[in-house]
Amino acid sequence: MAQTEVGRVDKYFRKVGVAALELTEAIAIGDTLRFSGSTTNFEMKVESMQIEHEVVESAAAGSDVGISVPERVRRSDTVYRVSD
Repeated sequence: MAQTEVGRVDKYFRKVGVAALELTEAIAIGDTLRFSGSTTNFEMKVESMQIEHEVVESAAAGSDVGISVPERVRRSDTVYRVSD
């Protein structure tokens, strides 16, 4: 299972369970992401994402996106795209 770093967590909005990510690589709906940090380690499939409150299918490197996450994440956690 290969993984590629795609960005970092900038903020986490606990009440709505959304992570704001700063991307260094493009991601798209359907990608499997792994969140990794000192106390964070889980994988999830991207089901929806937004840029500036607009729903998007993909996001390019350099974008700031919001995605729903099933667990708490922390600022500076690393985000990887996982592929078989």
